[in-house]
Amino acid sequence: MRYLESPHFNTRPNLEAIDLIVLHAISLPDGVFEQAYIDDLFMGKLDISAHPSFTGLQDMCVSSHFVVNRNGHITQFVACQKRAWHAGESSWKRRKNCNDYAIGIEMIGDEKRPFTHEQYTETARLCRVLMEHYPNITKDRIVGHQDIAPSRKWDPGKQWDWQRFHRSRAHIRKLDLEVR
Repeated sequence: MRYLESPHFNTRPNLEAIDLIVLHAISLPDGVFEQAYIDDLFMGKLDISAHPSFTGLQDMCVSSHFVVNRNGHITQFVACQKRAWHAGESSWKRRKNCNDYAIGIEMIGDEKRPFTHEQYTETARLCRVLMEHYPNITKDRIVGHQDIAPSRKWDPGKQWDWQRFHRSRAHIRKLDLEVR
């Protein structure tokens, strides 16, 4: 696992217990599955002149704890005990501000193409490791961005096969990931 420390994080308020994982999908620009622009966005270094669609991202401060690329390689951007800025205005089970108590995992993808076998496997493995570290995270506390912000977000979308993901998570045996 690769670690890049994003400047876009802060302390979780009131020592909130971590008890939720939010799965996201991201591609920059839309439909392009390279990781370099995503790294730059989360590191606060995105050159908005690199693509016309980036102009709306100027001065945007966003991050996620993890990114899982199309080959299943994982990059961690924010330590789990810190508050990453991935969920925006959100709520889960009437509890607002999911960034306060959630871990965000971005998977490189869009709403048009299926996610890869490697992404299912490695996202499932990462979730199992996180569930071991944070026992309040249960199967029903792994949700999509569309579940916590339904009026404004679509991801990871209808192309994310939740049954396949949960089967992968249940069958993972090797938990050798070290998260910060």
